[in-house]
Amino acid sequence: MQQRARTGARAGWPVPRRALAVGAALVLAAGPATLSSRPAPGPSTAAPTGTPENGQRGAELYRQQCASCHGPRGQGSQRGPSLVGVGPASVDFQVGTGRMPVPNETAQPRRDEPVFSADEIAALVDHVASFGGGGPQIPRVSAGSLPTGREVFAANCAPCHGATGAGATLTNGWDAPPLYEATPVQIAEAVRVGPGLMPAFPSQILTDQQVNDVTAYVRQLRSERLDRGGNPLGRLGPLVEGLVAWIVTLGLLVAAARWLGRRAGQ
Repeated sequence: MQQRARTGARAGWPVPRRALAVGAALVLAAGPATLSSRPAPGPSTAAPTGTPENGQRGAELYRQQCASCHGPRGQGSQRGPSLVGVGPASVDFQVGTGRMPVPNETAQPRRDEPVFSADEIAALVDHVASFGGGGPQIPRVSAGSLPTGREVFAANCAPCHGATGAGATLTNGWDAPPLYEATPVQIAEAVRVGPGLMPAFPSQILTDQQVNDVTAYVRQLRSERLDRGGNPLGRLGPLVEGLVAWIVTLGLLVAAARWLGRRAGQ
């Protein structure tokens, strides 16, 4: 997808050459659901209008922003993967989190301000769905259990996103992003879609209720924003943070020793 001009928005995050098109939330720090074709209001939860005008708008947006990479009918190209059958949740997640569109092919899509409005996202989701195939629908998230969500998160999410949802570095330049900025629908979408290196968790693995539970727990992490490591230093890890702390401490000791030496010589 080509990126149109943004107003007051940052540059888009990278996207992998073979990643899901327009589509893919922490697995560490950012919460069961009956799936429906469209969730409640929000940047990535707009309801479809089902009107010809909406269909025309989605086709126009796709032609302007997506077709050059993903093909006029979502068949894919050397610049972008096929969108046929990715499902509404994938498109809604990628566009609603600002990961798409991006100006250039990059290693990993990053969260950013959405380029499109809620109505435009809904129109674009509907247009890509018209290419055919199935794929996960956009979840409608409901209340969940925090204790159960904590268990699901610890078993399936914390190994990559961290116990607090703050994110972590993976391999080959990839990372599991922090989860704090994700909305409940985006958390549930990521669970069902599996963006980037994250595995997808279909209903055979995690039920709708379990998705609701983990969504509730992730939202609780956001409210707490636990970070027991002090200055995260870009979240490079405890070893790096400890090394930096020792270097700073030794530097202060050397400076203090020199200052005391000068005073003793006076």
